[in-house]
Amino acid sequence: MAIILALGAVGLLVYPAIGHFCDLEASLFGFWTGLVVENTATTATVSALYSEGATQIAMLVKTARNAAIGFVVLGFALFWARRGQASNIENKGSFLWQKFPKFVLAFLLISLLGTFSAFSKEQLVSLGNLSRWAFLLAFAGVGVNINLRSLRQLGVGPVMTAVMAKLVVSYAMLTLVVLMNYLGLVNLILPK
Repeated sequence: MAIILALGAVGLLVYPAIGHFCDLEASLFGFWTGLVVENTATTATVSALYSEGATQIAMLVKTARNAAIGFVVLGFALFWARRGQASNIENKGSFLWQKFPKFVLAFLLISLLGTFSAFSKEQLVSLGNLSRWAFLLAFAGVGVNINLRSLRQLGVGPVMTAVMAKLVVSYAMLTLVVLMNYLGLVNLILPK
């Protein structure tokens, strides 16, 4: 977590600079950062540093990624269960329910309610503010629990692995977004 948060802090400076260097439109920058930035708070901050239009697209893409997390976890659990890795589990349905990240269901419910105008504009603003405060508290909690001494004991290997993975994913996704834009495919995905 500490490495991811540290890379996110570096990304606050680096991603907007890369976006400006590549002369990315706001929607492309938002699409890219929504795909590559690990946490929602950093995604919102990085894209806001670029432009308001980038923020809207980045948060849309990040929201789609967040919504998919639970289903990816469920898919992996089903895959391993079918391969016989869950033979010692008595009630597989109960096990899957216990392991399923239930925040995804709440997230989908709130998204559906918002989509179908179940909330007033003021309530949506309040929910947005609540969300930002919740992220702030969560990241403060993570920061308080980071033990720099134990991080240093890990050595340089895990840090270099995380940095290399971040570089590869960032470059690959930037290339993909630019290629999709060149082929006209971004317009099929992003709202106008």
